[in-house]
Amino acid sequence: MQTTFTPEQLTDPAIQRSNEVLRTCVHCGFCTATCPTYQVLGDELDSPRGRIYLIKDMLEQGRKPDEKTVKHVDRCLSCLACMTTCPSGVHYMHLVDYAREYIEEHYDRPWSDRALRWVLARVLPHPMRFRVALFFAKMGRPFRALVPDARLRAMLDMAPKHIPPVSRNDDPQTFAVPQRKMRVALMTGCAQKALNTDINDATIRLLTRLGAEVVVAEGAGCCGALTHHMGKTAESHGSAAANIRAWVREMDADGLDAIVINTSGCGTTVKDYGHMFRNDPLAEDAARVSGSAKDVSEVLMELMPGEAPSAEPAPAKGAIAGTDAPQIWSQDASGTGLRVAYHAACSLQHGQQIKMHPKTLLKRAGFEVVEPKDPYLCCGSAGTYNLMQPEISGQLKARKVETLEAKAPDVIAAGNIGCMMQIGSRTGVPVVHTVELLDWATGGPKPRALRDGA
Repeated sequence: MQTTFTPEQLTDPAIQRSNEVLRTCVHCGFCTATCPTYQVLGDELDSPRGRIYLIKDMLEQGRKPDEKTVKHVDRCLSCLACMTTCPSGVHYMHLVDYAREYIEEHYDRPWSDRALRWVLARVLPHPMRFRVALFFAKMGRPFRALVPDARLRAMLDMAPKHIPPVSRNDDPQTFAVPQRKMRVALMTGCAQKALNTDINDATIRLLTRLGAEVVVAEGAGCCGALTHHMGKTAESHGSAAANIRAWVREMDADGLDAIVINTSGCGTTVKDYGHMFRNDPLAEDAARVSGSAKDVSEVLMELMPGEAPSAEPAPAKGAIAGTDAPQIWSQDASGTGLRVAYHAACSLQHGQQIKMHPKTLLKRAGFEVVEPKDPYLCCGSAGTYNLMQPEISGQLKARKVETLEAKAPDVIAAGNIGCMMQIGSRTGVPVVHTVELLDWATGGPKPRALRDGA
């Protein structure tokens, strides 16, 4: 794609990066085939190619964003399916992230939009504030029909039936192990700590059981993704900077083999810290953090070797068939043949290009793994998208749940809390995090969602 940025404009690193991205686009349109909003709305401007044209014109002209451009950029899920599909390697994520920052700085939104975005930015990244908000949303749900704004109704719908008590495992501390194979920092996150404490608890049990010393670093918190995708750069970089400093302290103190992230939406952002801070004094430390960040499934592939137990003659006690590795699978939980429909979170399969690890691990644990038709289909959660674009999000959720339920699963597994909440709000099938099943398969408790549904 030809661009016409002036030399003066290109002195801005953000414009320079946007120019690099734009010039790789060849207008082929392959991205439209996997774009969820284009599939639902059928509007070229709601495809990556259409948004690229709008963003290009806005940035080249250096003009104030117009309502049309803002509407179509706001409708983007940042699912990044277009990046998986694109044959030219267009880094759409960096382009749309900067477009959001530019819009946030130069566009005067209606007061209701500003108020909603202000509230979300100051509540969701803070677990205790979010817990209070969930409590009031739960109390207000019976009056849902009286609420005129669809976005406010979506906020009421978000509250889970059960708000779990605070888990002390999320406090800064070290979970030591007798024979340490590796030392990792666990990112405990923000919204996840309010919505589902079982995920971090299961992750800690699983990692320590497998010989990983787990550190919850003092000062680490929200990854910044929620505000980053709203274009609120100061807030997002503030959260990210706190994490970078916290994890670098652990790296320098006793070393870290990995920074483990069990929410894939967060993982995509943390792995991009090096880019986000490329012109910042923290650039070197940010690059170290990005290079150390791993999805939990990546670490588990190192720690959980071997094949799943089967109905064939059991291997000798303390061994996995075909390996000399120690026995890690619990015969009480694994090999049950439980039918698991695996939902591939967009941020994991597109943002981090991790497609096989979770399925491989579940199969090793003895679960029957099935995938829905069109696994590329986004569930419509996308951070705060289901709150700010509830109509489109609802259509995508209905499509995703239909394809999952068509597989007649006993349980649905995913690697992202947003997807879990989104899918769980429409289906009666239990929805759990992948690590909860793996924890159970190696001797941990049966996942709460399965116990409650039993």
